[in-house]
Amino acid sequence: MVQRRHEKHWPEHLPQTLEVPGHSLFQNLVETASKFPTKEAIVFYGRTISYQELLDTTKALSIFLIETCKISPGDRVLLDLQSSPQFVIGYYAILGCGAIVVPVSPMNVSNELEHYLSDSDARAAIIGQDLLAEFSKLLDKKAVHLIVAQYADYVEDTNVSDYPSFISTSTAIPETKNISIWKTAIQSTKTAALPRTKPSDLAAILYTSGTTGLPKGCMHSHETIMRTAVGAVVWEEMDSNSRLLCTAPMFHVTGMQHSLNAGILAGATLVILPRWNPTMAGALIERYGCTHWANVPTMVVDLLADPATAKRDLSSMKNIFGGGSSMPEAVAQKLFERCGIRYMEAYGMTETISQTHMNPHHELRKQCLGIPTFDTLSTVIDPETLEELGPNVTGEIISSGPQVMIGYWQRDDANKEAFIDIEGQRFFRTGDLGRYDEDGFFYISDRLKRMINAAGYKVWPAEVEMTLYKHPGIKEVAIISSPDARKGETVKAIVVPQDEFREKISGDDIIKWARENMAAYKIPRSVEFIDALPRSGTGKIQWRLLQEKEWEGKS
Repeated sequence: MVQRRHEKHWPEHLPQTLEVPGHSLFQNLVETASKFPTKEAIVFYGRTISYQELLDTTKALSIFLIETCKISPGDRVLLDLQSSPQFVIGYYAILGCGAIVVPVSPMNVSNELEHYLSDSDARAAIIGQDLLAEFSKLLDKKAVHLIVAQYADYVEDTNVSDYPSFISTSTAIPETKNISIWKTAIQSTKTAALPRTKPSDLAAILYTSGTTGLPKGCMHSHETIMRTAVGAVVWEEMDSNSRLLCTAPMFHVTGMQHSLNAGILAGATLVILPRWNPTMAGALIERYGCTHWANVPTMVVDLLADPATAKRDLSSMKNIFGGGSSMPEAVAQKLFERCGIRYMEAYGMTETISQTHMNPHHELRKQCLGIPTFDTLSTVIDPETLEELGPNVTGEIISSGPQVMIGYWQRDDANKEAFIDIEGQRFFRTGDLGRYDEDGFFYISDRLKRMINAAGYKVWPAEVEMTLYKHPGIKEVAIISSPDARKGETVKAIVVPQDEFREKISGDDIIKWARENMAAYKIPRSVEFIDALPRSGTGKIQWRLLQEKEWEGKS
């Protein structure tokens, strides 16, 4: 019997079943703009955008996608931008024309982008000017229409001296048959009726890696995304007076749901900081009276340690929320002493479009995932026998709820492994090892899947290994995690070099090569050379032995 112990700890003022709008995500923007046309929707380096301007610009871009890029309902459109007004507009414009948004990290390089384009069969891509060079390498291989944005177009604050390079650097953008400039796209004067979209229609494909290497696309409908967006608004108590400090990347589910989609739904103001900067974050909280902040715990560590923030007024904050890794108890206490706020921890993943578990306001527990959220059931099973386990017994966490993805894009094999049926309900196997206590609160203890969590960024060793094997000097490689004082853990490569490279190759050489061939957060921070990797009797590399040796006496 799936346990429901958590129900006795449910917040008394909240319903256990959530009512969500029976329309598309795009309609959220339409309705909010109707209610609050002149209200600030976005603040970005001094530039403010009202909800009416946001809607008008979004509609113009939707029509450009339909008329010029020939995007039809159900087509996939890649969205590769830093968190910015352009990301918000691009995201809703894709949904507005009935297409499927495919958000990817702007840290990816061309060989990674090639997989996303080909696997999703994207017809167009909306990108930042800093990524044009990476995408240009692929235009001969994939017929895709690029819409290229300059971030500086939405910047007005002349008092900022340390803009990130992708904002301050201007790039010449050639307008060709397959490349359009953002400014041109949003000034489209053509008119067209935007298609109607049902809640069950596919809205997004979000890519996540795993044990087998290449990233898989998680299919989410308007309804699954709506579920955790509405859940965030209700649980975190957002409304039209809320001002959200947006530092979590919007291409990732935390930023997408708890900043972008929840903010638009609530009619809140999004104060966007595209590149993490603790000094700037503290200034924005004080200047704009930010009330809500979704983040990863390392951001809180940085903010509290920043000398420039020590004298800032942070009293406007009402809810500070996050996940990805546990919040250290000492940091949580320092946050409370500084702001009077208890940090709210939660748990979720790409496959569940963010939260399946959240800590209730009245009972915020430390290093705890929380309790299953609205309309969600969760339990723990033996990963081998699939039998349900009792309280305080470690096993694999599984979850069932209306926010769980429809399935992996074109991966029936992965879908069969990802889901199991219990008592007639479909449960997703998270791959995380944990337990629940007598009160129904969940705790994580380890990972069944082989994954490295570096300050909230998930790094899948098999994917990094697959890329490193392309290096001519590498004979064999195993990727493991290594202790890191700030991030908790980071990426390390254990390398067996090719014989002819043994005296020629260095760790710096491999790191430099990796920097050109994979996203920054995946790059090994250290390299160790050995003569041979340990293997099992069947010939499999025993990466866990290397992992245990690396952490021995250090954790």
